[in-house]
Amino acid sequence: MVRAKPKKNKLPADKARVGKIIDKLNRAHPDAKLDLDFSSPLELLIALILAAQARDDLVNQVTAKLFEKYRSAEDYARAPAGTVEEDTRRINFYRNKTRLIQNCCREVVERFDGRVPERLDDLLTLPGVGRKTANILLGNAFGRQAIGVDTHVMRQAQRLGLTQNTNPDKIEFDLTAIVPEKQRVRFCHLLQYHGRRVCFAKKPRCPECVVRSLCPYPDKTRV
Repeated sequence: MVRAKPKKNKLPADKARVGKIIDKLNRAHPDAKLDLDFSSPLELLIALILAAQARDDLVNQVTAKLFEKYRSAEDYARAPAGTVEEDTRRINFYRNKTRLIQNCCREVVERFDGRVPERLDDLLTLPGVGRKTANILLGNAFGRQAIGVDTHVMRQAQRLGLTQNTNPDKIEFDLTAIVPEKQRVRFCHLLQYHGRRVCFAKKPRCPECVVRSLCPYPDKTRV
């Protein structure tokens, strides 16, 4: 794989550049949002566990029926494993994900009175919950300004030269330092939509990119 060379002209400092990137992507993707359907923190937690390496649209199809059947953490915890597996079998790795969901919900019931905790440290103690899941949950279900580093956020941040790290946790810390606090969740949504619509993994559409002038690799074909 051949990487394109960075632009020689100097780009604005990262904080200033991030502000410009957000403005341009906001105009290009005003509809950007989290694509998982949910109406409560518990529903988003379940959806995020199911969404690992799975399409959001498929997860939404499965959870539409799942959320009607299971209304509380206790419902998931007490249901026979085979029954929940049958309800999630369209999702890849559904047996393992079912186990994580049920173990997670048991912890929520036993340690948090059936309510999904609102503290990052507490969320990270739950089975199936890493920093990405916890931060997406905090940002989208609890209104906290957190950076959730999924595949799109990671790739876009690297391509835009906002991080040189490959570890999601380190990327989170890099972005937290330069993204305005009030726009962190929005920033993630914008990068996700930009990655899905324009800056594809294998063949980005650079001529159509609204942030091309702010990108250190404006003529990449495979980066």
